[in-house]
Amino acid sequence: MSLAWLGVMPFLLFALLFLVLPTMQIIVGSFRNAAGEFTLDNIVNLFQPSIMAAYWISIRISVASALLGCLVGFLMAWAMVLGGLPGWLRSPLLTFSGVASNFAGIPLAFAFLATFGRLGLVTLILRDWFGINIYAMGFNILSFGGLTLTYLFFQIPLTILIMTPALDGMRREWREAASILGASPFQYWRMVALPILWPSLLGTFALLFANAFGAVATAYALTGSSLSIVPILLFAQIRGDVLQDPHLGYALAFGMIVITGIANFIYIWLRARSERWMK
Repeated sequence: MSLAWLGVMPFLLFALLFLVLPTMQIIVGSFRNAAGEFTLDNIVNLFQPSIMAAYWISIRISVASALLGCLVGFLMAWAMVLGGLPGWLRSPLLTFSGVASNFAGIPLAFAFLATFGRLGLVTLILRDWFGINIYAMGFNILSFGGLTLTYLFFQIPLTILIMTPALDGMRREWREAASILGASPFQYWRMVALPILWPSLLGTFALLFANAFGAVATAYALTGSSLSIVPILLFAQIRGDVLQDPHLGYALAFGMIVITGIANFIYIWLRARSERWMK
């Protein structure tokens, strides 16, 4: 073997210890009972109404945050790359996006409670200055809408980071050719630009879906057990519930692996298709 492999050995070791082996343990544990015997009971128990409801609300939150993240993030990336905004905005926006896309967990939950909680800064400003009581209107940070709003903090920046290179790859010659042939700006975007960007947009949506579906620290720190989503239900089965069943927790994690794996496969496949257009 070449000595160049030594440079990548730390990564391979890290991936083996913290990704491959834990995943294999989860898969094997999903098909075992407390005595270590093979069983399908854990998989069958996933179809309980309470567990199916937890998967359903997790999917809804992931879809909602992914859709809104794609829409807002794409518009921001378009405004930065093709919308004529000052060039000096690009570097600060991308720097912030790189930081915000990795900002999650307890700090993010605290930040949103301090901002949109019942005594949060924005809540009090809207109430005292503008007479708008968002909680009287039905908003609740510890709910489906509140968690979706919180997830947007890292979903939008992630979309900006992904879509900026795709928009940079849009060649000026394509717009000029469409204009020469008599196409309006709307026709150019509908018939040329969006078909080219569509795989990137769908791939970004799939990645954002997987990103939100697997988030646990932010949801647990923000809502506790008041919102029964799969990561919180999994945490209760492994660590905190008095009726804990670690092997059912393994099965819950196995279901999450399947769903996020499908989403990531779609992202990789669509990303590869979009990159062929950019070459």
